[in-house]
Amino acid sequence: MATLSYEVLVLDGTSRAGDQRLPSGEAIVSSPLSITLISGEHDAVLVDAPYTFGQIERVRNWIEDSGKTLRHVYITHAHGDHWLGVGELLSSFPGVTVYATPGTLGRMEREATVGREKVWDAVFPGLVPPSPLIAEAVPANGFELEGNRLVPIELGHTDTDDTTALWVPSLELVVAGDSVYSGVHQYVLESSEEGFASWLAALDTIEALKPKFVVAGHKAPGASDDPASIEETRAYLKDAQHLLATVSSPEEYYDAIMRRYPFRMNPGPVWYGAVGLLSRTH
Repeated sequence: MATLSYEVLVLDGTSRAGDQRLPSGEAIVSSPLSITLISGEHDAVLVDAPYTFGQIERVRNWIEDSGKTLRHVYITHAHGDHWLGVGELLSSFPGVTVYATPGTLGRMEREATVGREKVWDAVFPGLVPPSPLIAEAVPANGFELEGNRLVPIELGHTDTDDTTALWVPSLELVVAGDSVYSGVHQYVLESSEEGFASWLAALDTIEALKPKFVVAGHKAPGASDDPASIEETRAYLKDAQHLLATVSSPEEYYDAIMRRYPFRMNPGPVWYGAVGLLSRTH
């Protein structure tokens, strides 16, 4: 069994088109995106894939510079920023298998059609390549990289439905997808009361693995992979849940979160999450 290692490439966010802006009038930007490469002596596995042409080129060069042969891509969840560019990326790496869980695959089908029309092509016009659904169901017991088992962990709802993490026992590593954030404001638009409870339970599931390293799906450049990000994500969720239940306007929620978390990156999801969720309840 080969000794594994991993690296994380954090890709900058992309400015969104459209009329919606922050309360300050500034443009809304997508969150920085974490792409993980797990490597053995010769081969590698990519966890999640970029979605814009520019990001794809960076990841392509990064994989080529690693000197490893890419064997698999694992998709943690169906949000398009984690996979829409995988087909374009793999045009440079033939023969690679793309894996996702059955639940994620079902969500990906919708994301590639309705999701593209309503969101990705609307806010990133011309930046996202064609997105054929080339993933297949991952074996229930996971898959191997040079004799090391990589195990999908079902998490249910976190920042969307049917999400997962990838557990690498030999590295004590969890690649957490968007169940964990680090130094970046969290996307809670798809969460309701039950959604928050499910997300908090997912964090307990990850914590029970006792990982040494946790890669957040969205993290600040230079942020470590310290498991402390699990508790930081939990605390943010509890604050968001409490505020959404008590404030009277999106502006009040936005201001309160920004006061509590002044050093987190990318306030866009704070604003459009508040507008979306509070408009349903007020």
